[in-house]
Amino acid sequence: MSDGTTYDVRIYRSEVYKGVKVTTYRVRWKAGNREWRQGFRTAAQADSFRSALLTVARRGEAFSLATGRPTAWEREKAETTWYAFACAYVDLKWKQASAKYRKDIARALTAAAPAMLIEARGRPDHASIRRSLVRWGFNSKQRPDPPDDVAEVLAWVARNSAPVSALADAATARRVLVQATGRLDGTNAAASTARRNRTILANAVDYAVELGLLDTNPIRMIKWAAPKVSSQVDRRSVVNPRQARTLLEAVRSQQPSGPRLVAFFAVMYYAGLRPEEAINLSKDNVILPPPSRSDDEDWGELHLRGATPDAGSEWTDDGSPRERRQLKHRAEGDSRIVPTHPELTRLLREHLDKFGTAPDGHLFGGVRGGEMPTITYRRAWIKARQTALSAAEQASPLARRPYDLRHACLSTWLNGGVYPTQVAEWAGHSVDVLLRIYAKCVVGQDELAKRRISEALRQD
Repeated sequence: MSDGTTYDVRIYRSEVYKGVKVTTYRVRWKAGNREWRQGFRTAAQADSFRSALLTVARRGEAFSLATGRPTAWEREKAETTWYAFACAYVDLKWKQASAKYRKDIARALTAAAPAMLIEARGRPDHASIRRSLVRWGFNSKQRPDPPDDVAEVLAWVARNSAPVSALADAATARRVLVQATGRLDGTNAAASTARRNRTILANAVDYAVELGLLDTNPIRMIKWAAPKVSSQVDRRSVVNPRQARTLLEAVRSQQPSGPRLVAFFAVMYYAGLRPEEAINLSKDNVILPPPSRSDDEDWGELHLRGATPDAGSEWTDDGSPRERRQLKHRAEGDSRIVPTHPELTRLLREHLDKFGTAPDGHLFGGVRGGEMPTITYRRAWIKARQTALSAAEQASPLARRPYDLRHACLSTWLNGGVYPTQVAEWAGHSVDVLLRIYAKCVVGQDELAKRRISEALRQD
């Protein structure tokens, strides 16, 4: 034993403490004559911390008598900056995260960053810092080779980033949380953004605890009133069948891309597909019956096996703007089958007869070949609303986004009396989520309930 340190260390088995609300996993060890404990929320975090202690002890490194931790950790804790740590966390999550979640992590850590920067000479403007962090600093793919001006900004951030240990101060931790869940001008961010950023920040700081850079997670200890997020669809955004058909005709009238977009929007309205599912449709996914004079027999099917959300080429592994993913809320390889209403069946036949498939086999592609750009169908939809809707309707939420066609489809199915279990299966939702989201769009249920109550009371 030397002054303030010891080599006499024993690592014990971890303990599990089951509280009323939370289960805590405690790592126990002895340094010198004193026993130490460290609690964790998950068994994996506790096992990782205990393994790290064992590794250091077996190497014969010294432990501090004041903190009970390896002295090398104390030096690392004092030296590791927030920027270096945040980059390490991004790299840790990169491989397993979807392209969109990679972007979400970068945005959340970028939002929090200003609270962990030291005021110093030569500070770049806020816009340059945010742009450099979100597109390069917190992007594992882009970080190794930034443009010269971005490299200068990131070098300044690296030099003037506070240590992670500064989060142990409650006031600093709260500033970071407020910064991460608000806008640059100090106003509140959207409720969904605030919730997502807080979750990502808390998860990142959990990793700092796991690495021994912090003793506890101060973000989780701060009392924070999560803003309420409405998950219900606004009934005002849902088009009726007449409005939907008028909008589809307004799309058809646009040249040159309009005619090939009609079926694209139609699969959202008649089959409830998400845009990324519609983009991913190929001819093999479309099962159409032979032409029939009877609407009762002209039903087909869409066999959905994947989706291609638009995340941006800098966030995908292969540099494509769209990432190939499994269906939302489904495991890899899962599929779902959705029926095609006779009107949709005829539109799909018309599309295949006139345009065939894109060179890559997909149903919907760009005018010049290749994947259909998101901006192409968004512009077409904006123009269709301007053509088909009145001024008052254009100012309202009515069909403001192409995604609202999916909402209209599911609302129509529910209001038509289709069992929620069946609607949920076709839509790729669980029943409870479906009913929660579309509660305000199911019309007439209150009147039906009143009639049933009256009938029950009369019988009594």
